Amino acid sequence: MGASQEAGIAAFRRSIRIQPGRRGLAHELHELWEYRELFGFLVWRDIKVRYVQTVLGPVWAVIVPVLQMIVFTVIFQRIGGIQGEYHVPYPIFVFAGLLPWQYFSTSLGQSGKSVVSNTNLVTKVYVPRLMLPLASIAVPVVDFLIAFLVLCVLFVRYQYTPHWHTVVSPFFLGLALLNAFGVGLWLSALNVRYRDIPYVIPLLTQLWLFASPVIYGASFIPPRWHWLIALNPMTGAIDGFRWAVLGRGEPHYGLFATSAAVGIFLMVTGLAYFRHAERQFPDVI
Repeated sequence: MGASQEAGIAAFRRSIRIQPGRRGLAHELHELWEYRELFGFLVWRDIKVRYVQTVLGPVWAVIVPVLQMIVFTVIFQRIGGIQGEYHVPYPIFVFAGLLPWQYFSTSLGQSGKSVVSNTNLVTKVYVPRLMLPLASIAVPVVDFLIAFLVLCVLFVRYQYTPHWHTVVSPFFLGLALLNAFGVGLWLSALNVRYRDIPYVIPLLTQLWLFASPVIYGASFIPPRWHWLIALNPMTGAIDGFRWAVLGRGEPHYGLFATSAAVGIFLMVTGLAYFRHAERQFPDVI
């Protein structure tokens, strides 16, 4: 046997290890764009399950915030004596805060289970896994738009005119979306390994609700503690959205900036942890 044949046999017998490569974030974002049709299908599938295959359909997007508004008005305003800001009727005040909060809490519930509920996509075919939590936070936007119509009805009922600042309200909805995406990345990745997460999310959202300026306004908190509530990323989204649609008072720029910074931090760290953990999703799930 010649030397060339021996070298060929040795090369054939050489073991080859196949392992996932390290891809940059830019590459994954490019993949998300390439799979945009699948993203649209996932969103449309969840919308059909949420609205078409239910008895009340889109009415559920209205029932929850309206009932919460009634309960909060009776308990906290009429019994507890808590007043809103901007000298507007309390139902309008609290409902304007409930809109971004309801979007955020619904997104957490959906994104926390997004990876586990799509096991077949994770284990049998390849899709950009970032698409799963991203699609889950896109669907509640429809709920937000439907519930926004109730706010318009409240404006008519109380003969209140929205301010022109409403044009910047999508920015604060985007801030809520940023927060939901960041926290959702953490929860969806942790849920693959720890199946307690679906039980933790309702408790987390309940506690987070009372730590956010939904029932009360930011001015209800003493100024020396504003730095503390600003660490809550939803403070800026709720307070900013309320200021935009009601248009009264001075905007709390410090709260907006701090909450946005915390939201960006949650998204960056959540993205890093999700990308690190997704390599083990098919094995663990």
